[in-house]
Amino acid sequence: MDNVPRTFKDNFLYAISSYHGSLSQDKVIFNTKLQEFAQKVGFIANLYTSGKITPREAYSQLESLWRELEMTKKTIFDDQ
Repeated sequence: MDNVPRTFKDNFLYAISSYHGSLSQDKVIFNTKLQEFAQKVGFIANLYTSGKITPREAYSQLESLWRELEMTKKTIFDDQ
């Protein structure tokens, strides 16, 4: 796996799907943030499942991510 280029690894681990909704900058930004949220939730769940972090740590990290996503939503959509 050391011979694989870094960009290939990054694209595999942090894949971003293209946006297919109505095109506005706000919606595209929120979609990107939502995909990042989903990826981080998956990583946290895997760390918890493998015993690398405690349930309390996992909950704390998930709560923090959720609040960050809520703030992004409020910033983008509630200002309109």
